[in-house]
Amino acid sequence: MKRILDFTVVGKEDFGRASWLRLKADEPLPDMVPGQFAQVMVEDSPKTYLRRPISIHDVDETAREVSFLVQKVGEGTRRLAETPEGQRLNVVLPLGHGFSMEPVQGNVLLVGGGIGIAPLFLLAKRMRANGMSPQLLLGGKTASDLIRLKDYQALGETFVTTEDGSLGEKGFVTQHSVWKQQQFARLCVCGPKPMMKVVAALAQEKDIPCEVSLENLMACGLGACLCCVEDTVDGHLCVCKEGPVFNTRRLKW
Repeated sequence: MKRILDFTVVGKEDFGRASWLRLKADEPLPDMVPGQFAQVMVEDSPKTYLRRPISIHDVDETAREVSFLVQKVGEGTRRLAETPEGQRLNVVLPLGHGFSMEPVQGNVLLVGGGIGIAPLFLLAKRMRANGMSPQLLLGGKTASDLIRLKDYQALGETFVTTEDGSLGEKGFVTQHSVWKQQQFARLCVCGPKPMMKVVAALAQEKDIPCEVSLENLMACGLGACLCCVEDTVDGHLCVCKEGPVFNTRRLKW
């Protein structure tokens, strides 16, 4: 059940084009599923009227902490990413539907591109807690785009691509050699839509169940404004309410 909570920023690390923010709540956190997101109020920004949707990156229920990777895209996200420690933030969470958590027989590959790696951290963490051994395939334009890479590597075998070849294999995640070397029982994907469409096509070709976390433009986060609709086999659905995670068989890609 979603709640509106006040948080205090208790940790922050800047990575250039994005920041990692760690927030502590005044009261216990609601249950959260990997792939869900939050709507964060942007304070002291006269040009920013709406909350900003941010993927839930990590959760520590005992410490009442949640963390976000915030990419500096526009005025709102830039101000959020530059929030200093000690400042208060008002957050609505959790929103939407997350990834399936049922165990499967075989390898599960989590594929992330750019800031799309953000929700995969909590997903890998929860999978390990459930006795699974996820593998991760992460990509960026250059090595500096792979935020918190060592922390991801601690959660499972991690493969890397960069477009400039500065780390891992050169190219896109869809071109990594792991696709030819291994078989997978499930794919969980988040990143730019063109990348996710290619992975979805690979999944269909290989008959692999595949879930993607869509990043359509969201405003209200509640399914009221209709700006994030996606064409599916069930009609036009609001990504913020029916997603953001969808099985690719439901999408008209």
